[in-house]
Amino acid sequence: MSPPVRVLTFSTLFPHRDSPVHGIFVGERLRHLVASGGVEARVVAPIPWFFITRPWLNRYAWVGRAAPARETFAGIPVAHPRYFLPPKIGMTAAPFLLAAGAASALSGMRREGFDFDLIDAHYFYPDGVAAMLLGRHFRKPVVITARGSDLNQIPAHRLPRAMILQAARQADGLITVSAALKQVLTGMGLSDAQVTVLRNGVDLERFSPVARVAAQESLGWSRPTLLSVGYLIERKGHDLILRALPELPGMDLAIVGTGPLREALGALAVELGVADRVRFVGELPQERLKTCYSAAVALVLASSREGWANVLLESMACGTRVAATNVWGAPEVVTAPEAGVLIEARTPSAIAAAVRRLLAMPSDPVATRRHAERFSWEATTQGQLKLFNEILGRVPP
Repeated sequence: MSPPVRVLTFSTLFPHRDSPVHGIFVGERLRHLVASGGVEARVVAPIPWFFITRPWLNRYAWVGRAAPARETFAGIPVAHPRYFLPPKIGMTAAPFLLAAGAASALSGMRREGFDFDLIDAHYFYPDGVAAMLLGRHFRKPVVITARGSDLNQIPAHRLPRAMILQAARQADGLITVSAALKQVLTGMGLSDAQVTVLRNGVDLERFSPVARVAAQESLGWSRPTLLSVGYLIERKGHDLILRALPELPGMDLAIVGTGPLREALGALAVELGVADRVRFVGELPQERLKTCYSAAVALVLASSREGWANVLLESMACGTRVAATNVWGAPEVVTAPEAGVLIEARTPSAIAAAVRRLLAMPSDPVATRRHAERFSWEATTQGQLKLFNEILGRVPP
């Protein structure tokens, strides 16, 4: 039996002690990969910092002070080196500053005896570009995973687009979490064979059904309740779901998440006259999310873009169907009536119509759970192992 591949996971999107759900999808993919026994892993998850120390000026100022320098995630050693990211010019300089800030951490790991075989980078910009710089410096192959806005938003900027394209051409392996994101790379000139689609899976043990009535009683939900889960920012569309609520009488809404629009969303609920039907739950650990998923009559996702929305599969794994905007990876998940429906227009009326259509359809939580079971982490894990071993087989020592 061949020895495990020594993988260095590199990403600014990774959970840490003070933000346990930040980049949790990266952590979960790695956790299942390590559990396969096919890899030995370490993580370098850099944290940006500024000279600015007022959190209201930039949310990263607080994060940079709070995250520990070293910790473990599911038994995997994690290092959080800091890198300087100045305001205004930070976007263009970020890959170079990120690589410079992380280089000593990689050198330290090698001195401690972990001479990694390859760098597994997540998020194309700045992380993937920085990983290519580090790969050149340490003479190691690099795999980059694209996850969403790194391809469907950032390439709109000229210099970042040029750096993304150069990194994509030089990378030893490219992964996207949806076929829609793969089309972005092939549209930029990459060949179909250069890009592997490995979708995010769902933890079927962590997300499992709870009896709906019992879940509703434990949460104090006395009326049928819709659920919206995600960071409270514009592209997640929580405001659109709020505006749809007046067209859905007798229906409550629970919003799980934190973010800069919390006060504005609360004010909007008051303005619309639905404040007594809306609950702002805040951020929840994944272990408690399954109760909310199970208690809801449907999950509503109104995002303008999502590479691969994990919340859709989490809800289905708990037996609850979804209504999701027909963007990016969503139509690759919502492929059958037992999964839910797609919202054809990103408007309050279209959201309300989709919810009514969904609730008029027969519900079978067992079939919904079975649909989610098609998206376990096993296929993704095996795809990574296959790609890593192919790369190491063709790259000279």
